[in-house]
Amino acid sequence: MSRPGLLSLQILVAVVAVLLWHALTTIQIAGVTLLPPFFFSTPSDVGRRIVKWLIEGTIWHHLWITLLESILAFLIGSIAGILVGFWFARRTNALPRIVLAPIFALWLGLGIWSKVALGVTLVFPIVFFNVYQGVREVSPTLLANARMLGMDEHQLMRHVYWPSALSWMFSSLHASVGFAVVGAVVGEYLGSAAGLGYVIQQAEGVFDVAGVFAGMVVLTAFVLAIDALVTIAERRLLVWRPITAETRA
Repeated sequence: MSRPGLLSLQILVAVVAVLLWHALTTIQIAGVTLLPPFFFSTPSDVGRRIVKWLIEGTIWHHLWITLLESILAFLIGSIAGILVGFWFARRTNALPRIVLAPIFALWLGLGIWSKVALGVTLVFPIVFFNVYQGVREVSPTLLANARMLGMDEHQLMRHVYWPSALSWMFSSLHASVGFAVVGAVVGEYLGSAAGLGYVIQQAEGVFDVAGVFAGMVVLTAFVLAIDALVTIAERRLLVWRPITAETRA
């Protein structure tokens, strides 16, 4: 399926879901609403809450905090993953790193750095294993030809190993950025003074269902915007890759 077709299908599914949500929370059958608005809110209430946040300007501060945490987590985790993954490799990855969030909160407090640390632990393994695999996947024939042409180890590192490793890393940009956002939001949810996770947690604490859904909608839009930027960056960074039939679609 082509990208425009896939995007149209996604929009259609979203519209149908919202219409179904509206119908189930507003239409009564035998005097009973299938989804009680007290527990599920309504699309109109959620929409009004988002508009209120935008007009008042309160949401922008929380968006900036979450964005800053995500960027720092992505950069630190990626750099560490590249440097470590290029020379070393580990084969174990069993610890669910989300459980480290309370530890980071105790060590680093409720500011942005505990969220950055959690995001780094999520981003690092992805970049690490991709870079490691990229180095391992270098063709022995390519290496032999490069050495035959007189390349020394420094030139092999620059022209053979790094392009191979970085192409694997750039191919995982979507997952890396996504996990950076997950780390930031989960950390905010567990304990913070600002951010989208904080907004959702505060709304949940007072049983503000409309606020919870509004925070989720804003978070979804935030992630989609970041994903679109990553797609643009990925196309520019990997412009040298051969264009396949699937990519053209």
